[in-house]
Amino acid sequence: MTDAPAKPAPRPKRRKSSGSRPGRKRPPRRRRGPLLTALAGVGVLLAVLAGFLGHWLGAPRRGEGRAVSIVWPEDGSIGHGVQRLVNAGAVDGPVSMHFVLLVASPLFHPEPGLHLLSDDLTPAEVIRRLVRLSSRAHEKLVIPEGLNRFQIGERLEALRVCSTTSFRLAGDDGALLAELGLSGADSPEGYLFPATYDLLADTDARSVVRVLAGEGKKRIAKLRDQNEAKVEELQTKYGFRERDWVTFASVVQKEAARDDEMPLIASVFWNRLSSSEFKPARSLQSDPTAAYGCIVNPALESCRGYAGRVLPAMLRDTENPYNTYRHPGLPPGPIANPGVAALSAVLNPATTDYLFFVASGGGRHTFSRTLEEHETAVHKPH
Repeated sequence: MTDAPAKPAPRPKRRKSSGSRPGRKRPPRRRRGPLLTALAGVGVLLAVLAGFLGHWLGAPRRGEGRAVSIVWPEDGSIGHGVQRLVNAGAVDGPVSMHFVLLVASPLFHPEPGLHLLSDDLTPAEVIRRLVRLSSRAHEKLVIPEGLNRFQIGERLEALRVCSTTSFRLAGDDGALLAELGLSGADSPEGYLFPATYDLLADTDARSVVRVLAGEGKKRIAKLRDQNEAKVEELQTKYGFRERDWVTFASVVQKEAARDDEMPLIASVFWNRLSSSEFKPARSLQSDPTAAYGCIVNPALESCRGYAGRVLPAMLRDTENPYNTYRHPGLPPGPIANPGVAALSAVLNPATTDYLFFVASGGGRHTFSRTLEEHETAVHKPH
């Protein structure tokens, strides 16, 4: 009888580990549910806020397109600046505007000083103009030959580039005129060159003057170089400097309706300046010069009620320094902004002995040598 094999000893049962060392309690599990819920809530709130601000920034104000001028505070105060926008009727929602400008202040901020806005702009465009970002609206300024600086200012304001007042004041700035090489002039009149310009809305008026007058100086310098001998002759014979023949050209520009007649009209005025037969001596007798005097100084007695039509009283007025019926030689300065054709006509006039001209219809003129011929042309039916 064989012995039965011995049964293996049973293995001791392992105690289930509690996952912690003896003597230390297991830390409670973190409950992430409420945190994730809070974060999701904040995300939704931010998304809603971003959506609201995005809609608000792009929504145009229900205005009439009226020009609105505001002065942003020199101290950069957002609160005071926004209140000025609201008072002027440029924006609604001052809280939103204040919030956006405050959040964006580390990146950009409005430029202190005068701004020309409109009462129908989106808040986003208002901000672009206040900050003077290059992404703000571009405007096309067209200056035809013969406009004066006041008319150009009106066009600039209509385009919301700058106000007529700020443009005039910039043109009166002696330091700016000296910077542009116009020392001794009382305005940039005559140098605001007729052309088409691409300008940004709400631009500082001084910058606009720099652009327009800078173009004028460049074009005039080119003509001067091309006619150097004639320019020297004018200075020797008449004492004319650059501003004098620019002034002369502005008179020709206002009198002529067609470029091909400009050399003829220039010849008439040159003859009046030098002829012993024309009386009073050296008088240009140009209606547009007297009219410009009324534009510059409407308080003159003869200018009261002036609405674009030259009246006899204006031509008799010795108090008007621009009246070339009563004052010999050129007017005190340009009366408009001439184009290349008028500037060239003064330097290259036709050779004639005409002393008179009168409109004959269709932008044309009849030219005469004597007063008798001229009076016949004046009374001739057109």
